[in-house]
Amino acid sequence: MRTLIKNAILVNEGTSFKGHLLIEDERIARIIPFEKGNDTSISCDRIIDAEGLYLIPGVIDDHVHFREPGLTHKADIETESRAAAAGGVTSYMDMPNVKPQTTDLQTLSEKFLLASEKSLVNYSFFFGATNSNTNLLKDLDKKTVCGVKLFMGSSTGNMLVDKENALRKIFEESPLPIMTHCEDSAIIAQNQAKIQERYGEDPDVIHHPNIRSEEACYHSTELAVKLAKETGAQLHVAHVTTAKELSLFDNTPLDTKRITAEVCVAHLLYTEQDYTRLGTQIKCNPAIKTKADRDALRQALNNGLIDLIGTDHAPHLLTEKEGGCVKAVSGMPMIQFSLVSMLRLVDEGVITIERLVELMCHAPARIFNIAQRGFLKEGMQADLVLLRPNTPWTLKKEQILSKCGWSPLENESFNWSVEQTYCNGHLVYNHGIFDTTHRGQQLSFER
Repeated sequence: MRTLIKNAILVNEGTSFKGHLLIEDERIARIIPFEKGNDTSISCDRIIDAEGLYLIPGVIDDHVHFREPGLTHKADIETESRAAAAGGVTSYMDMPNVKPQTTDLQTLSEKFLLASEKSLVNYSFFFGATNSNTNLLKDLDKKTVCGVKLFMGSSTGNMLVDKENALRKIFEESPLPIMTHCEDSAIIAQNQAKIQERYGEDPDVIHHPNIRSEEACYHSTELAVKLAKETGAQLHVAHVTTAKELSLFDNTPLDTKRITAEVCVAHLLYTEQDYTRLGTQIKCNPAIKTKADRDALRQALNNGLIDLIGTDHAPHLLTEKEGGCVKAVSGMPMIQFSLVSMLRLVDEGVITIERLVELMCHAPARIFNIAQRGFLKEGMQADLVLLRPNTPWTLKKEQILSKCGWSPLENESFNWSVEQTYCNGHLVYNHGIFDTTHRGQQLSFER
């Protein structure tokens, strides 16, 4: 199968240029920079005239919760991978806090099998570290497992690792990148007790950032960075939320880093002022914090202190979001609209489209050493997204594909649209129509 995408603006490795891209079966066969008089009469099965459109590598989301197995009343691999495809996400890495938790080799194997049967796009899964399973780390397949997830502050699923000897052993022995959720549980508990004493058992969500505070985040992230430096482990800190934490990272070239930082879409969009408008819809862990924090995170997208943008896509039913700081669950669906939300930051001048592609496509491939993906290069897998700029539209409820059926972005307007998504050369999403016969591939890693 040969597909020619012609006359697009290709964005790759810091540059944008007009050109043509030829797909042969699963791979990018040729990239042809545009010149007047270029011959695009290549024999093809399909020709896409992409005049005025942008062509970028498929987004790789390093941080999702697709809820399968065990929590499929609110999300599952099929529904969320469909939402991913519609949002230009061609690969994802899923978290272990499901039921049963992905904390042994058998449950890990079973998740890979589920994805091979159900996922429309490419996939890998984190292995969940606990206080008692460090002996299994040596048995993880470095070629197929994306990393080890470590909850240094328990968020959901009771996966907190709080024993110092177990923490150090994980950092010493993990053969894979360690992705940490960093919040200090003792500080959170103290904060919560004080807030509850003053405002009752279930305080309003506006107090969420006071409970899951800057201090709780910084104290835990500082410990993770310290352990990584002492042991030489590869550390990837998930969802950084505070300006203070940024002081723990450096802006050396990504290819030389052993310690990297992720920021999530919600923490780039919202501030604590948005709790009054959106309530518990934007309740997540770590909490959305101050405007100063958000602005520092946005600045860090350009100065190299933040390396990657993920989503922490975490669907819940709206009924589960009822209540306040204690009763309402934390997390929100984001994967379908992460790319168009970040393109809004491009339009606002916060980042360039070239930097966006680095943060959402190239950097995940580099940090996790993903084979053959994340770039527009000849010979690589054809994971691609065609984007149309300057097409204003407003998100309506019926457009939401996540199983939970809602988004905090509902009724907001966007200026870019995802026209087509190719996964391994297959057109899996085309102007609202899916190829539901296609299944994504298991990601492989060059380690």
